[in-house]
Amino acid sequence: MSGLIKSSIARKVVMALSGLFLVFFLGQHFVINITSVIAPDTFNSWSHFMGYNPLVQYVLQPILIAGVVVHFVMGIALELKNTRARAVKYVKYSGGSNAPWISRNMIITGLVVLAFLGLHLYDFWVHEMVYKYIEGHPEDATRYHAETVEKFVPVWRTVLYVIAFVLLALHLLHGFASSFQTMGINNKYSSGIKTFTKIYAVAIPLGFVLIAIYHHLNPITH
Repeated sequence: MSGLIKSSIARKVVMALSGLFLVFFLGQHFVINITSVIAPDTFNSWSHFMGYNPLVQYVLQPILIAGVVVHFVMGIALELKNTRARAVKYVKYSGGSNAPWISRNMIITGLVVLAFLGLHLYDFWVHEMVYKYIEGHPEDATRYHAETVEKFVPVWRTVLYVIAFVLLALHLLHGFASSFQTMGINNKYSSGIKTFTKIYAVAIPLGFVLIAIYHHLNPITH
């Protein structure tokens, strides 16, 4: 029994650490993407750097992919374990007597976000791999802004991005704060950390939503 408890705690810690890493990457990703709205030339410059810098491509990118895989594998494993261990299943949700809706549906919001990541990789990462290594185009450091805006021309893609980021916000509202609790951080700064995680969980996904809508409403005309 002690071994099972330790194993479960270890999985939660791994999931918390990988989640915090992904939250950090999300913020960095937002900083770059918001420049596509306010400073297209800067967006082109930063995107070119991220796309061709060896450290980013061959070290940080594999670490990021590993972090995504680890986080979601640990989340699914813990959810399956909790489902099997749950002796009494709730027939219905009765207000605050059970866990909040967000915490009870982390696996659902997580899987939707994972599906969105698949679309995002297809839209951008796969495109980059084809552009650089299959079609072998000469590099154009000014192409990134136009390519990004073009992705949001279809209404269906913009709507999918908006829905995905709303669900990401719900996922972060519970998961971000829970990560610090899992790490055992419980001190005088806990209240401030909790407030920060709530603001971050709403502000960053909302920022991505506004970026998607802005580019949909402001397509590049040739």
